Amino acid sequence: MSKIRQIILIQPEAASKPATGAPCNGCGVCCLLEPCPLGVLLSGRRRGACVAVRWRVEARQYRCGALSEPVDVLQHVLPKPMRRLVPHLAPGLARLAKRWIAVGQGCDSTVEARPLEEPPASPQIR
Repeated sequence: MSKIRQIILIQPEAASKPATGAPCNGCGVCCLLEPCPLGVLLSGRRRGACVAVRWRVEARQYRCGALSEPVDVLQHVLPKPMRRLVPHLAPGLARLAKRWIAVGQGCDSTVEARPLEEPPASPQIR
């Protein structure tokens, strides 16, 4: 069986992915690769980065925005007519996120993440 190689763009300051089962360190690999079940609902897709993942510059970590910034996430994903419900829905989204992303349970990603040997070529603008 051949291994699938997929490139995901990660902030250079992010920590390396921890071993499966080790405490989460906010590396972002899992959320940038594909959304969790809650992320599928929020993103409307099964592949690619979750719309809820947020880079925290000061902490140098990725975090689930559904947990840390539920108002912002809901403002982004809900249709305009439903945005008036955001203040009522945000606390429930944060509670749901805490359960669905298994806060405190450790890394559950079995992905082997490693840096590229060479960075991808940048398009040249003339």
